[in-house]
Amino acid sequence: MYRYIIRRLIQAIPTLFGITVLSFLLMSAAPGGPTAAMSFSPQTSPEQRARLEAQLGVNDPWHMQYLYWLIGDTWVRRDTDGDGEGDMWGQRKGILRGDFGRSFTRGKRPVIELIGEFVKPTIELTGSALLVGLLFGLPIGIFAAIGRGGWFDNISRVMAVIFSAIPNFWLGLVLILIFSSTLKQADGSPFLPSSWQCNPTLIKCPPIYERLEYLILPVFTLGTAYIAGYSRYMRTSMLDIISQDYIRTAHSKGLTPRMVWFRHGARNALIPIATFLGPAITGLLGGAVLTETIFSWPGLGRQAIQAVTAQDYPFVMAFVVIGAVATIIGYIISDILYALIDPRIRFN
Repeated sequence: MYRYIIRRLIQAIPTLFGITVLSFLLMSAAPGGPTAAMSFSPQTSPEQRARLEAQLGVNDPWHMQYLYWLIGDTWVRRDTDGDGEGDMWGQRKGILRGDFGRSFTRGKRPVIELIGEFVKPTIELTGSALLVGLLFGLPIGIFAAIGRGGWFDNISRVMAVIFSAIPNFWLGLVLILIFSSTLKQADGSPFLPSSWQCNPTLIKCPPIYERLEYLILPVFTLGTAYIAGYSRYMRTSMLDIISQDYIRTAHSKGLTPRMVWFRHGARNALIPIATFLGPAITGLLGGAVLTETIFSWPGLGRQAIQAVTAQDYPFVMAFVVIGAVATIIGYIISDILYALIDPRIRFN
């Protein structure tokens, strides 16, 4: 198992570098640039813009910017005043040494420090959505397969198709319109809050159990698609399992239906679900981009949208690296879950 994981991690290195190269190339080819957004004032002279570009290091060719981002620029003298001459040695160590650079638009703070502040709200949101998807989706799929053709099966399939087809942003806006704008409590406040006003970068936020009402709408928005998906996959897998000979043998031995369905049937039906559970980490990260923006959730997704708009290269590339690493780890988790669920599978 350990050798397999190490081998998969080594094989993922070229993929990770390929993703970063393409992302950096696309971002550098975008029109404008960070200096266009930071020096939008018409009173800014060309000399001031050139000086700002030199300070940010965006006046170099894109491949040199990528090289500095990757291995650092401490080995070259940087032009910090735009006069074309090196004034001081570079300060960036490169991501290979754990330095993602400094943000262009957030007070030039270290990106790794910003990631540490914004990752907690994202984990709270995506982790809760994934947990809701598993807790509701798997049992719904099992009971739908057991009662195949019944009212519960028909209703669950229709609802699964509906929630799979509804876009997250549209569902989030509808929920805000109903539960935050239309429905009110006795004191006139919204029935459910539409945004989380606690900013982790400014104040210390209360524990998650003291602000569960802020999680209801965004978690429902992000988790419905996973409930629908897991219920459909679990139903299909369970229907294939309950027709097997060992299930009929378990019934003939006098085992209770609960033991047959959940102990013998559900465990084997979970094997295909493991295929989707690992990559769901990346899917949640991508879905959180829209959900966090709609509900003003101070997480990585919302900050990534703002960084893309401002062309904050260091923050965007850090987000890309996190997404790529999450994808790689997700697929490795899927393979590990295969071995945990099915003892017949071994990685030798």
